[in-house]
Amino acid sequence: MKNIRSAPVIITAVLLIAAIAVSAAVKNSKPKPASKNTAATVMTEKTTVAEDKTLDDMRGVWVTYMDLNMQYESDKSEKAFREKFASIAADCKSFGANTLIVQVRPFCDALYDSKLFPASHILSGVQGESAGYDALEIMCEICKKFALKIHAWVNPYRVTANDTPPKLSENNPYVKDKSIGIKTESEIILDPSNAKARELIENGVKEIIENYDVDGIQFDDYFYPENIGDLDNEAYQGYLSTAPENSAMSLEIWRKSNVNLLISETYLTVRQAKSSAVFGISPQGNLENNAGLYADVVNWCEKRGFVDYICPQIYFSLDNPKLGFETALNSWTSLGISDSVRLYIGLAGYKAGSDADEGTWSDNDNILAEEYNILKKNNKVKGFMLYSYASIKENDAQKEIKNLQAAVNS
Repeated sequence: MKNIRSAPVIITAVLLIAAIAVSAAVKNSKPKPASKNTAATVMTEKTTVAEDKTLDDMRGVWVTYMDLNMQYESDKSEKAFREKFASIAADCKSFGANTLIVQVRPFCDALYDSKLFPASHILSGVQGESAGYDALEIMCEICKKFALKIHAWVNPYRVTANDTPPKLSENNPYVKDKSIGIKTESEIILDPSNAKARELIENGVKEIIENYDVDGIQFDDYFYPENIGDLDNEAYQGYLSTAPENSAMSLEIWRKSNVNLLISETYLTVRQAKSSAVFGISPQGNLENNAGLYADVVNWCEKRGFVDYICPQIYFSLDNPKLGFETALNSWTSLGISDSVRLYIGLAGYKAGSDADEGTWSDNDNILAEEYNILKKNNKVKGFMLYSYASIKENDAQKEIKNLQAAVNS
């Protein structure tokens, strides 16, 4: 799902995050100046998040921007979108879901009325061109009618990927200020080391939480791109030029720290804006792969103040010869997961009925149900999320999905 920088801008942020990277003491990181709360204060508040028992029975479905796509429809009206999403909600409710995770910011844009990001091309066909309605407001309304919770799924850094969208609008934050981004051969991302970029992301989360009846915010698995190379060298050298002697962070720790600062501050942003809302992340299911993206998933799981939940995408069959489902699951459940963090597992509905994982999905039509039953017996796992809604409707996946549905509703 991936320049020129001013050295002084990043120094304070990097020094703050060093405490997180070295000691994982979230209390050492600071929220934005306008806030008087601290991480310690927020974490000890008695909130409905702590009391919400439905969080221990997560049955989620990811609804992607492709599922919500209106740009190729002959009828792009609000009525047509309402009908589309009502059908999605009804299908997911029948499947047994209690939560929809809807993608509302896929490309530094918005499927909602935003003052910070341009309207998404997903609805109108052209980024920056309004569809004439507020999709997130409609989705919140429909979810409430179906007694479904709704989490707003945000891709925090991605601006473009493989020429999607084909054209950025003039009011896209990256177009207005290219210093906040990094351009690789295949994508443009907001620069994780840039304080203005981080503030934009956090303010975007705050905008959603304060203006929409959502139950949570979720970040997906895109952090630093694997092909970053030395594209952030100028920013790193700027950090080194003012870092205390003999105590500068390595490039790897510095990058990881930049991401950690965003995660910890986003957690605070969500908690301060709406105490009943949760903040979660869905990282890659292969625990080791996250290191290449500078995603510090172990600390996110084991330390308070980063996330309310983590949902690794364990998109593997039981017999995958490279990495089996249970092996991957054990790597996550063996972590010392904090009592404040719920562990959910992402299941690969999109692989059902395919020849993925060296053909092992073709061996039987009960893989997802068996994986669900494994999760149900594990007291460390508090639920699952299915990727994605499209798999519920995919013809080749129907046997798998029906067996999973029967297990979920049993």
